[in-house]
Amino acid sequence: MPELSNPDWPEAIATVTSCRYDAGVGRAMAFGLPTSRHFRITYNYWAAGELHTAEFSSDKAVPQNTLFPIRYNPEAPHLNTHAASATSPRSAILVIGIIGSVLLSLAWFLLLRGCH
Repeated sequence: MPELSNPDWPEAIATVTSCRYDAGVGRAMAFGLPTSRHFRITYNYWAAGELHTAEFSSDKAVPQNTLFPIRYNPEAPHLNTHAASATSPRSAILVIGIIGSVLLSLAWFLLLRGCH
């Protein structure tokens, strides 16, 4: 699996192409956990002679045509320091917690069902 970030990666300038409000449709699995990221920011950048498009979540709106620096993996230019594809540790912990909760609920259900 490629590294998610390296200070030696080349730098590129990204341009915001769109900023749209995310109403939370995809956050149904959060079970009511608050999130501060409400905007989906789409951006372009040139790397290895090609134009790449990516997006990330932000708690603040970023105006179209805003420029910002990123670093990209020279071996896989579609991977960069702002890409939303990287799973945060908080997301991994949430998934593990949900799976654990479901397994414990099933075990409790089986235990109660077997007592009759």
